[in-house]
Amino acid sequence: MSENTPITVAYGDGIGPEIMQATLDIIQAAGAKLDIEVIEIGEKVYGRGIAEGIEPSAWTSLLRTKVFLKAPITTPQGGGFKSLNVATRKTLGLYANIRPCVSYAPYIQTKHPVMDVVIMRENEEDLYAGIEYRQTDQVMQGLKLISSPGSEKIIRYAFEYAKANGRKKVTCFMKDNIMKFTDGLFHKIFDQVGEEYPDIEKESWIVDIGAAKLATSPESFDVVVMENLYGDILSDVTAQMTGSVGLAGSANIGDKCAMFEAIHGSAPRRAGQNAANPSGLLLGAVLMLAHINQSEVATKVHNAWLKTLEDGVNTYDIFREGVSKEKVGTKEFAQAVIARLGQKPTTLKPVEYHDFEVKMQPHYDYRTIKKAKKDLVGVDVFLHWTEGTAEELGNKLKNIAVDGLKLTAITNRGVKVYPGGMKETFCVDHWRCRFQVDSGTTTHEKLIAQLDKFRAEGYDFIKTENLYTFDGENGFTA
Repeated sequence: MSENTPITVAYGDGIGPEIMQATLDIIQAAGAKLDIEVIEIGEKVYGRGIAEGIEPSAWTSLLRTKVFLKAPITTPQGGGFKSLNVATRKTLGLYANIRPCVSYAPYIQTKHPVMDVVIMRENEEDLYAGIEYRQTDQVMQGLKLISSPGSEKIIRYAFEYAKANGRKKVTCFMKDNIMKFTDGLFHKIFDQVGEEYPDIEKESWIVDIGAAKLATSPESFDVVVMENLYGDILSDVTAQMTGSVGLAGSANIGDKCAMFEAIHGSAPRRAGQNAANPSGLLLGAVLMLAHINQSEVATKVHNAWLKTLEDGVNTYDIFREGVSKEKVGTKEFAQAVIARLGQKPTTLKPVEYHDFEVKMQPHYDYRTIKKAKKDLVGVDVFLHWTEGTAEELGNKLKNIAVDGLKLTAITNRGVKVYPGGMKETFCVDHWRCRFQVDSGTTTHEKLIAQLDKFRAEGYDFIKTENLYTFDGENGFTA
């Protein structure tokens, strides 16, 4: 085997140090060739007033090794603290979150004994961009951002992963019947990229009915690709469907760096008891070994872990009377896996990893793609206002429209309340007031003049969104 691969390791919080040590003991006993650099993350770093939970100096190690094996951490709740996972994924460009979810029946109790699904979650965009505002006394706002390049990267990775791993089908979950622009774009890119993979079956589901089908018939799915929020929720659901969320590992892949972890949390109540199950982090480390082209070691570790399950050696969380044979602690479980290195399961299906390189050259060059003709046709002005009804507000605002613009609608929480609104509609203190041209285009100067009218009349405008057409098509919903 080639020379050692440098990796960065963080022991984390709660049960993190125990399961990390168990994981490292197993993979090193299996012959993993690693040069390990340890960094500190999590509670202690947050406690020093560093909002991201990671010392600036730790990035030096990550940028040098480009491979991060991370135990769970505890993120303080409330304002001022950021998710280290989100920060790491975005900083290092880890756009693809891969979560294999496999059933291990009859050794792990599950209602779905035939299940082998890979959830492919976009990692950088969507509501996880974390752009939020308080706009009025009653309304908070979060911005959902979906881009063509971001969508293509995760979707293309899903197809390349399926191709490299002998998977037969890729399914897209989205909600473009409601979010026609954001989720509509994701669906459109899925269809475009999918055409380049004629040997792989493609299908699309609205996320709600798709999730229901996934929850009841997981054997119908193979690789499922989703935007960030849907993927976060459904990857945990799917992992739990296998019998235990604690058995799932995940990979976070970028063009230059990668991070590997368990999908469960730091479980501080179990810390220091030698009780935690290291399986999730161990399977994350197996994905890491495959990623750094130590596939033989990955195969050896994974099969030894499967054999350990078959032999009924379990930590407390999956121990079952009559099925399990021995309840062990974290350290003892690691030793049991080590003792079975070189063995394969006989009932469960053995695994075999292969080195592969995902071809991620984008089909579209977004720097040179033809730009649409973009015309400014109006503005949405958002108000903090509590002084009357929608009808009263509309009658006032229509009289302050500047020349060339016309008040066409007022909405409250996305529901049209003027003109022609219904008095039964419940309203809050956050109003979107749309001013548009009857025909042609307008100018930024006109929009500034419109805002000046609001200022002169004493209205509290809190946000604006310009309205554009692109090649004559509206770039905004009705």
